[in-house]
Amino acid sequence: MKAIDFKGIIPPLMTPFTETGEIYEDGLKRLIDFVVPYVQGLYPVGTYGSGPLMSIQERKKAAELIIEYVNGRVPVIIHVGTADTNTTVELAKHAESIGADAVGAIAPYYNPLTDDSIFEHFRCLIDAVNIPVFVYNNPSISGNPIKPEVLKKLADYGLRGIKDSSFDLVNYYNYKLAVEDYQDFNVIIGTEAIFYAAFEAGAIGAVTGLGNIFPELLNKMYLEYINGKKEEAKKTQELVLKLRSVTKLGPTVPVMHAILEMRGIDSGYPRKPFLPISEELEVKVKSSLEELKLL
Repeated sequence: MKAIDFKGIIPPLMTPFTETGEIYEDGLKRLIDFVVPYVQGLYPVGTYGSGPLMSIQERKKAAELIIEYVNGRVPVIIHVGTADTNTTVELAKHAESIGADAVGAIAPYYNPLTDDSIFEHFRCLIDAVNIPVFVYNNPSISGNPIKPEVLKKLADYGLRGIKDSSFDLVNYYNYKLAVEDYQDFNVIIGTEAIFYAAFEAGAIGAVTGLGNIFPELLNKMYLEYINGKKEEAKKTQELVLKLRSVTKLGPTVPVMHAILEMRGIDSGYPRKPFLPISEELEVKVKSSLEELKLL
């Protein structure tokens, strides 16, 4: 696939776990069946997918289960980012071998890195696979932002996309300008919070966490936008922001597990150190959703 084929709503698929912390295969299948009819792609094993909370073998297992069960219904970008280059490359080669359509990786985290180190890391990743490679820019988590000039240098080398979760529209524009000479380079927005503004700036894809819990609502906003119903899309964007605030009433991933349960989807448990939300918070979340007429 080309990078520009990744478009529309692309949820960072959550990973359900059992109470004892194993991958909950039945829950994963249920979640995929719940989400896939409304979306245009998946981006699993990342932040929402609890990739950093899993062992390397668990990440490979999750990727295998997802690729097999999705079975080509939508394109899948497997997140392979880790804190070191060798493990990132290992996960990328594995993802390609099982049929992933692309891979994405956050900049190595924990240690502050120079621009040269960041470039070398992604150069090794690009060299390792023959499918599109996306950089995941999330400086609040990695501590290593991808500068537009580094993005340009990586695009020159063969990088085919970036998922930008900086929540900074100016940064998004700067990325677009940095790679404007490449027709097959995809600057995906990494949040639903500024979906409308980013699409006005030229985005064609959005990795949206809320796509895990209300995929039909995110799809509605996307279809409204691409079909020229921009006033309707603006109103849906406002509802999406209100929904987003509900998911921030507690730790986002556990709150979203609880919301899925409220919607009749058994997605198991979050992975420790995350804990299920309290009954008190669950009541607050449910009443907030009812006020928004989403339950």
